[in-house]
Amino acid sequence: MGQIIESNDKIAALLFVCIIVGILFFLKNVSRYLALYYISVLRTGVVRDLRSKIHQKTLDLPLSYYSEQRKGDIMSRMTSDVQEVEWSILNSLEMIFREPFAVILSIAVLVVMNPQLTLFAMILLPVSGFIIGQLGKSLKRSSSKVQDMMGMILSSIEETLGGLRIIKAFNAEEHIAEKFDNLNQNHTKLTLKMARKADSASPLSEFLGTTVMVTLAFYGGRLVLQGDSSFTGAEFFGYIIVFARLLSPVKAFSTAYAIVLKGAASSDRIEQVLSVKNLIVDPINPKKIDRFSKSIVYKNVHFSYEQQTVLNGIDFTIEKGKTIALVGESGGGKSTLADLLPRFYDLETGEILIDDINIKDLTLNNLRSLMGIVTQESILFNESIFNNITLGTKNATKEQVIEAAKIANAHDFIMQMENGYETTIGDRGSKLSGGQRQRISIARAVLKNPSILILDEATSALDTESEKLVQDALFKLMQNRTSIVIAHRLSTIQHADEILVIQKGKIVERGTHSELIKLPGVYKKLSDLQSFSK
Repeated sequence: MGQIIESNDKIAALLFVCIIVGILFFLKNVSRYLALYYISVLRTGVVRDLRSKIHQKTLDLPLSYYSEQRKGDIMSRMTSDVQEVEWSILNSLEMIFREPFAVILSIAVLVVMNPQLTLFAMILLPVSGFIIGQLGKSLKRSSSKVQDMMGMILSSIEETLGGLRIIKAFNAEEHIAEKFDNLNQNHTKLTLKMARKADSASPLSEFLGTTVMVTLAFYGGRLVLQGDSSFTGAEFFGYIIVFARLLSPVKAFSTAYAIVLKGAASSDRIEQVLSVKNLIVDPINPKKIDRFSKSIVYKNVHFSYEQQTVLNGIDFTIEKGKTIALVGESGGGKSTLADLLPRFYDLETGEILIDDINIKDLTLNNLRSLMGIVTQESILFNESIFNNITLGTKNATKEQVIEAAKIANAHDFIMQMENGYETTIGDRGSKLSGGQRQRISIARAVLKNPSILILDEATSALDTESEKLVQDALFKLMQNRTSIVIAHRLSTIQHADEILVIQKGKIVERGTHSELIKLPGVYKKLSDLQSFSK
């Protein structure tokens, strides 16, 4: 450079400087772009993996976990909390990694310039750091409250969408709107409170840094003026300039730290879900049942929920190909008894055996592959009818699906729909009637062709004509299969090989319909009540 200027080629020197500056800025921006590019890849990848882990965890956790949680809160953790982690933590990665280097470099220069003055500054800076830290902790608490409130809002929305028919029928729109507005207003107040704390992080850190610099200027300036130091005025001025440049990265780092703590509240909420221990797991050395061939045995089964006894010493055996019916008053434990078989819940004491093998010695996949379940509430998804029927059954052909639908008395109404089996049925099957939804559920169980059937009020949503047709189909399906049938209408289980009358978690009567109807007991009373209601 000096040689170019000495040769009096000023234009060449100017051109050289411009080229160097241009190259440096080009390299700077290319480096910055590459940094942002890879940080974006990292950020989106982390968010994707985090959301996938939470979703997988929700699939793995037992049903008992969700009976104690709000659906909206789980949804909030999967959506807004993950989003908050991305915005607060991952977006601060650049500052968190970049600014410490600038701070360390500046401090090193200050130490070289004047160790005594730098030591004085290091005594003041932790005080500022402590104040910023307290703000960050307060911000974390506020953020946690905001996310909890968002969970309540999503729960309210989920309940509203699921209960619109009842809300409108009872003219409850105003009540529901008022309830939602209260939640929304509380969320707004908490969000504003959190925003004010977050917005104060940057000016507070700058003010504290400036206070430190002013104090340092007074202390150092006095040393120079009194001649108590070898520090010259020029050196002191240079020291203050370097210290002033230190404030910018410190301010950025302090702001990023406060924002990270804000996101840490969401991270903690996510971790609460991921860290839940799943007690219903596969055994380390599982056994396997390829084909059910003998019997199902309940031995002294006990089960409680929230310290309330639901089942108390249940004993019975279902031989292969037989049908057991469970009847009794609501809340007696019938559905719980059936839910224990596929291990939706785990019993407390006792055991359940399939072909003399404890169900806890089987993998969940193997155990549940033996069973087909039709519940009182039809669980359908916002997909095509074909996909709903083939749920969990891989490689099913169109012919097999049609045959299953015919057995369930569903084929005719499916063909009358616009796109037949490819018709999308809406959220939870909202485009279908209750009876149609139930028949799709039955077709799903028929297609699976299970060895064991669990029918929990499987025909309760059908009209009289459809019920008769489906009952006939179910009778055919239940032939040579072991079936557990839960029913309130006794007319639907008179064919059962054995009927168990469940009351307050115990079997109080057992026998066939013809045997029980002759006894002056609970079953006879239920039968008389239903006959009278007709």
